[in-house]
Amino acid sequence: MPVAFDSKHNLIASMAIAVACAFLAIGSGPTRAVAQQLSEPPSASDVPVPNFWDPRGAGDRPTATPETIRFLASDDFPPFSFRDGTGRLTGFNIDLARALCEELDSACSLRIKSFDALVPALVREEGDAIIAGLATTEANAKTLLFSDPYLRLPARFAVLTGTEIDVTPEGLADKRISVTGGTVHEAFLKRYFGEAEIKTYTSETEARAALGTEEVDVHFGDGLSLSFWLNGETSADCCAFAGGPWLEPGYFDHSLTIAFRLEDTFRQEAVNHALYRLQQNGTYSELYLRYFPVSFY
Repeated sequence: MPVAFDSKHNLIASMAIAVACAFLAIGSGPTRAVAQQLSEPPSASDVPVPNFWDPRGAGDRPTATPETIRFLASDDFPPFSFRDGTGRLTGFNIDLARALCEELDSACSLRIKSFDALVPALVREEGDAIIAGLATTEANAKTLLFSDPYLRLPARFAVLTGTEIDVTPEGLADKRISVTGGTVHEAFLKRYFGEAEIKTYTSETEARAALGTEEVDVHFGDGLSLSFWLNGETSADCCAFAGGPWLEPGYFDHSLTIAFRLEDTFRQEAVNHALYRLQQNGTYSELYLRYFPVSFY
């Protein structure tokens, strides 16, 4: 049974957003980018919120918007879509889909499928859009349309709390960095941080523990999972992010987007406009902070 969204229910209040665009290049080495822009909601915590939309972009509402959008999603992708302790469907993607429908004043529903069944269901017109982190691979791009990215997944450095370390190739020369072996993170370090002592571990748990026990000076890994570790009990408040997010193309450029059938430019353009509007009116920031209280940006 699909879950109906009440698109008339105003869930989220607006927040003022202010920011500056920042792309920091280190010589001819890797690019450290804070998405395209960092938005700082007016809160005591000053948690950085990413912004992937050009503030100078066209903000005109489409002349027509879809009356309905039938979303397809999985329910085993926390914190994006999952069942809470009461069995209620929740998550960042779920609330984002609801907010998109609110912005477009469209009647929406959501149908749950296993991840492997999502694309076939879209092709069979059992739904209109997939919101499940489907990768925009070359093969998918031949058969599907994708929205603008609504989230990118950067890599981050972590250090012991209170430690001051310059997490650049020059600053980490001769420093010990822990990383999980066989990952894109290890490959990135070997290419750009060759002057550091790169220590590989068989699991992320071991690589993080090496930082806590001071076997290494710095840990490098996936920013999203690190943010939950830093905010969880297992880290015992040992550590904190250092430096900014790393979004090097070819390494950490995976984006979350919404997929449509190849011919459905109507819904794609409407959703792109709605994503832009959610960023502009503060809704996106509210959702991001709701699910990512320790920002991985």
